[in-house]
Amino acid sequence: MFGLTRARKTVAVLAAGAAAVTTAALGAPSAAAVPQPIVGGTTTTTTAYPFVMQITDASQNQFCGGTLVSATKVVTAAHCMVGETTSSVRVVGGRTYLNGTNGTVSKVSRIWINPSYTDATNGDDVAVLTLSTSMPYTTAKYVSSSDTGVYAAGTTARILGWGTTSENGSSSNQLRTATVPIVSDSSCKSSYGSDYVQSDMVCAGYTSGGTDTCQGDSGGPLLIGGVLAGITSWGEGCAEAGYPGVYTRLTTFSSLVTAQVTS
Repeated sequence: MFGLTRARKTVAVLAAGAAAVTTAALGAPSAAAVPQPIVGGTTTTTTAYPFVMQITDASQNQFCGGTLVSATKVVTAAHCMVGETTSSVRVVGGRTYLNGTNGTVSKVSRIWINPSYTDATNGDDVAVLTLSTSMPYTTAKYVSSSDTGVYAAGTTARILGWGTTSENGSSSNQLRTATVPIVSDSSCKSSYGSDYVQSDMVCAGYTSGGTDTCQGDSGGPLLIGGVLAGITSWGEGCAEAGYPGVYTRLTTFSSLVTAQVTS
């Protein structure tokens, strides 16, 4: 493993009686692979993207994102849910600002983590949460197993989240969005070598970097044509040239997600 491979989850911890934010990393940091500020995006609202959910701890400190695909089901990343329990997680919908008090807060009655999941860089990075309270928001459609053509290189995709905006920085208080092109499998393989599992992953980003998801964006959506096609998973730093963001290739896991959504 080279450099620093980061799962894009933010972990909230208490330090000296106050909430502090750190980042969860897979592997050891190196000077050549520090996360850079997310640039090229814009602020947006949950009115524009009502299906984008905050995933928080019991005190409503956001650490991941998710996508509402039915009134009581949220798709997120498996690595967001490792070590969590139904009592430790909340899902917040309809809240554009992290420091807001509006929207709907739901407890989680069930956490399904893909049984094949071991590590984000090994693939299988998908989870589904069952909510105790129905969300009164428009849901997102998601790809089916036959929609493999959506990942054509150069296709424009949309990313969303409340993730960090600078090295060791704090999360964005307002929901942000950006567009990034899908990267060819061969190019992504060149960037990540054997860590890129083509059947399970898809890359998106600019060759020059500059626009990307980062810590705190894990589990959030990669939308293609307005349809959920990927889940923010991991990457080498953030917005680095030559290292696009890596997302769960949802077509591979669509049937598994549907089984959970309909259960």
